[in-house]
Amino acid sequence: MTDARFGLDARVTLPGAFALDGGGELATIDVAYETYGTLAADRGNAVLVCHALTGDQYLASTHPRTGKPGWWARMVGPGKPIDTDRLFVICANVLGSCMGSSGPASIDPASGRPYAMTFPVITIRDMVRAQAALLDHLGIARLSAVVGGSMGGMQALSWAATYPERVRACVVIASAARHSAQNIAFHEVGRQAIMADPDWRGGDYYGGTPPTAGLAVARMAAHITYLSEAGLTAKFGRKLQARDAKTFGFDADFQVESYLRHQGLAFTDRFDANSYLYITRALDYFDLAEEHGGVLANAFLGTATRFCVVGFDTDWLYPTSESRTIVHALNAAGARASFVELRSPFGHDAFLLDSPELDRVMAGFLGAGA
Repeated sequence: MTDARFGLDARVTLPGAFALDGGGELATIDVAYETYGTLAADRGNAVLVCHALTGDQYLASTHPRTGKPGWWARMVGPGKPIDTDRLFVICANVLGSCMGSSGPASIDPASGRPYAMTFPVITIRDMVRAQAALLDHLGIARLSAVVGGSMGGMQALSWAATYPERVRACVVIASAARHSAQNIAFHEVGRQAIMADPDWRGGDYYGGTPPTAGLAVARMAAHITYLSEAGLTAKFGRKLQARDAKTFGFDADFQVESYLRHQGLAFTDRFDANSYLYITRALDYFDLAEEHGGVLANAFLGTATRFCVVGFDTDWLYPTSESRTIVHALNAAGARASFVELRSPFGHDAFLLDSPELDRVMAGFLGAGA
């Protein structure tokens, strides 16, 4: 099926007031997205892949700013676990982000200037509603599956809870049904680093110098949570960076220091600091049980959706205990659910890296009538 709305680097403005959980609204919303594969004549083979905090719609295509392959190119494509020979795959940049969807860097039609910090605070469920509006625009009434890791997994859960009639299957990887106090604490460190940067200027830095130093520190702190102690030790240990002895100063003496500095600075080339504030806030507010009377199982009562929940044994950001909490709630609600804990030395980021075991789980679940 040929359709001008499908393909790479697509973007649509969806008209009409878009109401938000926080009580505000946006007059219109822009959604940037990409699609891969061919939509079946009955439109029954669509899979929505939801991205993580610093991800984007460039799921399996070359990123226009970094020149690197898409963030899940190893998972999505012809003959791959999410097989585009069989499935039609959609990935949309989340509301609040900075890669084409409406966010703080977007122009406020009321003022003609970037929203900056006047952009309304959003939630994970707001992101999901924007994705649902996109699917309406694309003429897709029901998803064969919704798939996501990390924050993408939260969106997948929210999809299943908010639009159960539209989701046949749901894959939740390395995720949780709510943000813990520790998660919130790490995000607050990052937000304060950004806001302490003198170039932040209350968020009104567009057209000037962005707060790259603060954003880099925020990224460094977050990146530590994506790794494992064993992984860091195996990769870096206490090895020095391009020197034979300690300098007894505050340069990057250790390889791990240099690595984190590189990760922080590279991130500032492709991400907006205000978007980082807004998306981390949305993550911190996420509590699926709170949205359903304080009982997580209530989010899934009566659902016909099939679920696959995957965790990694060295993930301490969203440990497998969080995955088990989701599965227990699904069992209590009578939902069809499977759970897999995979071994990996790479911590939270394992779902983005080469994992034959995850590939088998994905291919098997999505090929079993999803």
